[in-house]
Amino acid sequence: MDTGKINVSVTKSSNESIPSMIRRFSKRVQGSGIVRKVKGTRFHQRTVSKNKRRTNAIRRIAKGEKREEMARMGLVQPRTRGGRR
Repeated sequence: MDTGKINVSVTKSSNESIPSMIRRFSKRVQGSGIVRKVKGTRFHQRTVSKNKRRTNAIRRIAKGEKREEMARMGLVQPRTRGGRR
C-alpha cells in the first residue's frame, strides 16, 4: 500500500526552547494528516484472491463431508444446531 511520503520538518530558531519546537512539530504533523492516514489503514486487510477463496471453500466442503461420513459410521457425535448453554 502506498502511504505517500509526507515530510514534516521544523528548524529551531535562535531563542526557541526545545519543548516549544516539539509542540510546533506536533502541530505540523497533525495538520499534515499523517496520523489520520495511518490510523485509517491500521486494520486494513487485503482482499483474498479468487483462487484462494475457491480452495478454502473446497477444503471447507470436503471437511464437512468427511465429518458427516464419520458421524454416519458412529465415529464422532453428529453436530447439532445451536449454541452451548
